[in-house]
Amino acid sequence: MRLDKWLKVSRLIKRRTVANEACDNARVSANGRPVKASYDVKPGDVLELRFGERTVRVEVLAVDEHANKAEAPALYRELL
Repeated sequence: MRLDKWLKVSRLIKRRTVANEACDNARVSANGRPVKASYDVKPGDVLELRFGERTVRVEVLAVDEHANKAEAPALYRELL
């Protein structure tokens, strides 16, 4: 699944266009390197998202095309 779509489905970023812009501006990295919105997300990937001063690191646990609000947190695990 594309990174921008996974970020939207997991609800880490609200809209796919915002996720796409974050990737274009090098605010998202996977496994230590900046990636584009078309990056293919796989379970086990470690994603780092930078929101201004805040940085969020998550490990991808599952890739699901559709997840409701209750299922979204099960797609990733937050890392310190």
